[in-house]
Amino acid sequence: MSAIAMPPSLWAATAPAASPTPPLAESRHADVLVVGAGFTGLSAALHLAETGARVCVLEAGEPGWGASGRNGGQVNPSLKHDPDDLVRLYGAARAEPLIEAVSNSADLVFDLIARHGIDCQPVRNGWLQVAYSPKHVGGLHARARQWERRGVPTRMLDRAEVAARLGTQAFAGGWLDGRAGGIQPLAYTRGLVRAAQQAGVAVHGGSAVTALARQGVHWHATTASGATVTADQVLLATNGYTGALWPTLSRTVLAANSFIVATEPLSGREADAILRGGETASTSQRLLLYFRKDAQGRLLMGGRGHFADPTGPADFAHLERSLELLFPQLGPLRYQYRWAGRIAVTRDFMPHVHTPAPGLTIALGYNGRGIALATSVGKHVAARMADARAPFPYPVTPLQPIPLHGLQRFYIGGGVAWYSLLDRLA
Repeated sequence: MSAIAMPPSLWAATAPAASPTPPLAESRHADVLVVGAGFTGLSAALHLAETGARVCVLEAGEPGWGASGRNGGQVNPSLKHDPDDLVRLYGAARAEPLIEAVSNSADLVFDLIARHGIDCQPVRNGWLQVAYSPKHVGGLHARARQWERRGVPTRMLDRAEVAARLGTQAFAGGWLDGRAGGIQPLAYTRGLVRAAQQAGVAVHGGSAVTALARQGVHWHATTASGATVTADQVLLATNGYTGALWPTLSRTVLAANSFIVATEPLSGREADAILRGGETASTSQRLLLYFRKDAQGRLLMGGRGHFADPTGPADFAHLERSLELLFPQLGPLRYQYRWAGRIAVTRDFMPHVHTPAPGLTIALGYNGRGIALATSVGKHVAARMADARAPFPYPVTPLQPIPLHGLQRFYIGGGVAWYSLLDRLA
């Protein structure tokens, strides 16, 4: 079976060539089987291999085929919940290690890039979160102060400072998170593949797992070609493209589409004034917009779309309209790329880690913050799989399917409509 073709996108067009990851041709044994070659699976595989484990990674498409190769490229070390909220939810003893892991997640990404020489155009000049309405700026400044108390480099910004950094007068203020940055995400994924392979990991694309069963003390995975992997432990890391491999798992997340557009490379004084410091940015709306420049000066805009996969340029018109409203000084824009991918949204907006059977770990659900969070979760899951006594900062929870999950397209569609109304009223 050949790998499912990589969908067209800016990242697919500009990433360095992928290392060979041939389909699994012969049955094999491993200490750990990882299903899914995205950020979670590859980070876990690399860190496990560094402990001496024999690791095999199976991917239905090619590595990075899912959201890991299609996202906006923003490395944001954050959760939807602020630090003080996490302390209220979990208590200080459980929350503080979680907060520290999240806070260090961007460090981990950029350290891996440096350590393994990953060619993914890394820029680490911070993330701007901005608000349209003055009444929402106070909440963003409160968020900045919470992180500042924990030693994070932050800056609270007024209207003039935001305008100077963004190149638009549309926002009333915001804050700068100095930990964050931007990368070429598919290039990062392919760099993780190379690093994992150099550490001894076997990575196989075009190798969809069709059955997974416990047989005695081992797990037995069957692929579409009939080749099998027998392993002591298994990690399922399929996020927004989770299927029916494990009962009820796909019903624990909503697979929402995120749409992105990219202009042709821009130049000139007006273009240079937009995100002139190399920051990434997003709005604080319920239906947030996120935007940045790439290494060639293209301007990218991303945000939620409808549940169905896009079928043509008209499905991206809302993003193009938003971009042109923010930056009218650029005049009519020409768009070079339009693409979409599915993220996994959880009910509590937290990453989910489950251990529903002996030797089986599941990790998914990054709610649009996958580069930093998934890399971090993958590292910590690897430590826990290597040594069950290792400290683990992320909550481990039972599988809890979302009620009426079969109506998820209506959940998402209704949520988009409701949040759009609330954003207009705010």
